[in-house]
Amino acid sequence: MTDVRLDGNTVRLPGGVAVRFVRTLRLPETGTHPLPPGLGEFPVRRVADYPDTVPEAWRSRGGVMLPVYLREAMWLSFAGTTEPAALQVGVGKVCAVSGKRWTGRLSRRPQNYVVLPRQPWLDGINSGKGTVRQFVAVPLGLGATVEGQVTGEEVWGGVQLQSFPLNERALARWREQEERRRAERPAFLGYGAPPPGAMPPGAMPAAPAAAPAAAPRAGAAMGLGVGGSMRQEVYQDDRRLRDWAEEPAGRVFVHLVTPPEWRRITGEEPPPSPVDRAAYTRAGLPWYDYYDEDAEDLAPTDTLQGVKPVGDWLGDDHEPWQPPAPHQVMPLGDAPGKPVTDGDW
Repeated sequence: MTDVRLDGNTVRLPGGVAVRFVRTLRLPETGTHPLPPGLGEFPVRRVADYPDTVPEAWRSRGGVMLPVYLREAMWLSFAGTTEPAALQVGVGKVCAVSGKRWTGRLSRRPQNYVVLPRQPWLDGINSGKGTVRQFVAVPLGLGATVEGQVTGEEVWGGVQLQSFPLNERALARWREQEERRRAERPAFLGYGAPPPGAMPPGAMPAAPAAAPAAAPRAGAAMGLGVGGSMRQEVYQDDRRLRDWAEEPAGRVFVHLVTPPEWRRITGEEPPPSPVDRAAYTRAGLPWYDYYDEDAEDLAPTDTLQGVKPVGDWLGDDHEPWQPPAPHQVMPLGDAPGKPVTDGDW
């Protein structure tokens, strides 16, 4: 399998797929809301650079790690994709699109991947018609993660990414069509562009074969549960399944770690605690709305529709909520073929 690389805080998979993990405002667990803003990237580090301080199970899985606070929300931003790619996104080895267990193959019944560059980002699990439920960090062991609710156990945590390119024939056909359209297609500029001055790329070791599940270091591992609902579509693939490669080109396991463990493992200070969402809204700062008029929303599966929010385990969210005024919700429009923004296991 081709190497995955870490470039600054961006995980780059073969085929030009780039994934960033973006901090954001946590939504209330009731109601449906606009897309929350990006508030900077999570710092991402290679597991291989900290062999003496990471949990043993992490060393066997390889990949990267990032720090998250309890109940902190995140979204995944996909950028830099110059050619079509199918990307599988797992949360605790449960597919965030289909709700099925992790697999090394693409599927259409139900669809278990997002299509790049059409899907510019993913803020949560595909849990409703035209909506997703926000990714929210919780510790393993409570049963609050998507993994715990779907599989009945919590042994993996983290996020898993796996990319598939088009096969040779389909890619050649796409390149021919793209060449004819290139002169007349405008560039798309959206929010959350990658920051300038990224660190030089660093090679990431090839992913090892899947190892038996092992208990992570107590208190270190986090997983993703769900929070509030937002207006976001997960787009249906309009290509034939046989147009995609049968085997993935790259994969990465993304470990989530508590801020104290991040400090112990890396010696670095974690980012400051998340921004107060009421203060953000009161300041008149923007929220977002996005659509693609040529794409069809992928219907959710019963499995993901039934996932309960983390508040059912952790109690009510007492942080005050102030909805944005209509003028604060900025339409992003239809992306003409290129994603805006936003990796190995």
